[in-house]
Amino acid sequence: MKLKIPSSSVSKLAHKLSLLLLNKARIDQTLTKEHLRKQIAAKYLKGKGIEIGALHSPLPVPTTVNIHYVDKITIEQLRQQYPELSAYDLVKPDIIDDGETLISIPNASLDFIIANHVIEHCQNPIFSIENWLRVLKPGGVLYVAVPDKRYTFDCDRPITPLEHVVRDYKEGGSWSERSHYEEWAKLVEKAADSDVATRAENLLAINYSIHFHVWTQIEFLELLLYCRNSLALPLEIELLQKNQIEFITVIRKTIE
Repeated sequence: MKLKIPSSSVSKLAHKLSLLLLNKARIDQTLTKEHLRKQIAAKYLKGKGIEIGALHSPLPVPTTVNIHYVDKITIEQLRQQYPELSAYDLVKPDIIDDGETLISIPNASLDFIIANHVIEHCQNPIFSIENWLRVLKPGGVLYVAVPDKRYTFDCDRPITPLEHVVRDYKEGGSWSERSHYEEWAKLVEKAADSDVATRAENLLAINYSIHFHVWTQIEFLELLLYCRNSLALPLEIELLQKNQIEFITVIRKTIE
C-alpha cells in the first residue's frame, strides 16, 4: 500500500517553518552558502557534539563548542579513497566509527550532531536518523545539510519515494542496493545501456559510496513527518532552509 501524507500537513508545516525562519531564527538569506551554514550553526549548536564525514569541508562552529570528528576510516585511508581531494586538507577523525550506527557513542551523550551531505549516502536513512537521535540528549540538535537533487549531478534521477525508504527501514537496504548502483551508472555516470550492469557490479564490488537516495525539500520534509507521526521518533523540526544547491534542516530531539 502506498504511503501518503496529506499535502495540507506538509504545506502547514512548511509555512510554520518559514515563519520560524523569518521571525525567530532571523537568518539572512542573502548570505553565501558557507556563511549561511555558519550563521545557522552559531544559532543552534551548543555544548558537546560530533560531525560525521567532514572530509575537506568541516562546518564552521562556534568557538565555545566541544566538537569531535567521526569517520569510518582513518585519515590515511580517506586520502587513498578520495584522491580527487588531494589538494585539500582533510579533517583527521577523532573517532573511527560508522556514522550511520555510531555504536561507539553512548546513548543521550551529545548536545549536537552535524551530518552534512551524509544522509543521501545512507542505505537506510530512517535507521540513521533513529541512531542519531539515540545518541543526542533530550533537547539536543541534529544539523543536517542535504543536496537538493534538482541542482546536482542527481538531477536526472527520480526522487526516492517515501515507501522505498520505509521498506529500507523495515527490511534493510540490501534489497535495493544493486538497483541504486545501476541507476547511478546510467543517470549520473551516463554509462551506455550495454555497460550499466558491468559498471554497477564494479561499484558494488568496491562498496563505492554513492548517493543512494535523492530528495528535494518537500520529500525530505515528508520523510521527517513520517518519522515523527508514524514511527513516533522523538523529533521536532526547528528549521528548514534552502541554501543554494542544498537545504539545511535543524532537528531537535524532544524532551519526553
